[in-house]
Amino acid sequence: MTIRVVLADDQQLIRAGFRSLLEAEPDLEVVGEAATGREAVALVSRERPDVVLMDIRMPDGDGLWATEQIVASPQLAGTRVVVVTTFELDEYVAQAIRAGASGFLVKDTEPVELIRAVHVVAGGDALLSPRVTKRLLERVAGTFHQPPDTSRLSVLTDREREVLALVGQGLNNDEIGRELYLSPLTAKTHVSRIMSKLLARDRVQLVVIAYETGLVTAGASE
Repeated sequence: MTIRVVLADDQQLIRAGFRSLLEAEPDLEVVGEAATGREAVALVSRERPDVVLMDIRMPDGDGLWATEQIVASPQLAGTRVVVVTTFELDEYVAQAIRAGASGFLVKDTEPVELIRAVHVVAGGDALLSPRVTKRLLERVAGTFHQPPDTSRLSVLTDREREVLALVGQGLNNDEIGRELYLSPLTAKTHVSRIMSKLLARDRVQLVVIAYETGLVTAGASE
């Protein structure tokens, strides 16, 4: 099965480099490039790719706005957005995650990680760069100014709340399994059920929910 990818970045050199890397893989196909936010939304709406690699800082509708438009469209429910940016300089990354991005990578990530990211996200999982996951979680937490809303947790069992809390701390299925003495497959099943119950688009949204509901607080991922 071929994974269809759209590249959105205002720097042609970046797009060319990504295209070269991705198209060297037999199961990846770049179906279009965009240099602005509006171009990205129009292109994604037309092509309906599996994955969008989205820069944040673009003219005429930045990547944050474009991500919100894509995620909000029912016709694009099968499209996943990965934010590709310079984390240290970009105060909008947490907002992009909250807007529905399925993860992010820094621009100087290793080529193998970029390729892996596309495969992971296209497979329905979410990707957080291991280098900056904890910093991202702290930044996401810092954007919440309302008291925790625990009402959303009423649909979850006690075990599912435990799993959600660990997802919120950035643990993967293997790590959750070890923490709760479960097999990775059982942990994955719990995560899938939680996503279904909470109507979460992917694992990254579960991280946001864990913070919003107070299951995880700033500092818990340290």
